[in-house]
Amino acid sequence: MSTLDQAIEIRPFRFGDGRAIPAAWTAAAPRDGMTEGRFRDLVLLDRNFDERGLFVAERAGRVVGAAYAVRRRVAHHGADLEPDTGWLPFFFVVPGERGRGLGRELVGRALGWLRDEGARRVVFSAYTPNYVLPGLDAERYPEASALLASLGFTRIEHPSAMDRSLIGYAMPEDVRERVDALRAEGWTLDSPQNDDLVPLIRIAGDAFNSDWARAIREGIVAGMPLERIIIAKNPAGEVLGWAMHGTYESVIERFGPFGVLPESRGTGLGKVLLHLTLERMTALGAHSAWFLWADEGSTASALYAKTGFAATRTFDILAAELA
Repeated sequence: MSTLDQAIEIRPFRFGDGRAIPAAWTAAAPRDGMTEGRFRDLVLLDRNFDERGLFVAERAGRVVGAAYAVRRRVAHHGADLEPDTGWLPFFFVVPGERGRGLGRELVGRALGWLRDEGARRVVFSAYTPNYVLPGLDAERYPEASALLASLGFTRIEHPSAMDRSLIGYAMPEDVRERVDALRAEGWTLDSPQNDDLVPLIRIAGDAFNSDWARAIREGIVAGMPLERIIIAKNPAGEVLGWAMHGTYESVIERFGPFGVLPESRGTGLGKVLLHLTLERMTALGAHSAWFLWADEGSTASALYAKTGFAATRTFDILAAELA
């Protein structure tokens, strides 16, 4: 720390930071601000939270920066603790303290802690279950991008956030006709009954992403209305796909997760589920639909584009080896 202003103290998280860190975060990144409640839910109440991995920079009693490192203490899926991997979900420095090496020092402390805990690799950001953003918006935060690159981070994924206005939305006539035809054939295209949640959560976790299964389960237990989910069941009663909104942090305009099993892809079922969900969102008063993660060049991103979604931000998911 010899290159830093000696008036700055870097220390682990302590009582009182739950209010001060979100305020400093918002000052550092006002277009991606943080609140006390969200910080509590996404960080402090995360089952993997370890205060030793949250490094706070303070000048004269005021928080001026922070960096957060986390590793799994509770397996995300099965028994896999991913002991070789750690995550760097966020770091920031308030504007008046930049350009003096504080960000590098904070990130260095976080990486060092992960290394001491046995991690050999660190990922920014993409931490499940509680990432705030999928990765680094290099266009919005070029200095942070340059800092991570200088520390050996390289891009491993490049997802896009996409948005669509729902003002004046109406389901296209060809999609409406397809919905009617499927229902006439005996398909169920509607919100699930309680018993439907068992196969829904199973296929979400087994065929797609274990974090999706967790999000659906925890959202429903927390009181998420089932009208925010649309499932597709074939005439035999098998759940083959679903789409939903309001899953994460109860934000009704946030779309997803959304999936169709491989055997039903290419049939138009995904398009039907997407539009049925947009129609439901409109009926519930949403003015837009948005999500944070569509894989670059994927079939899903192409479907979203055809449905009127446009990429609004791109993110770099970065990784580095811990020497």
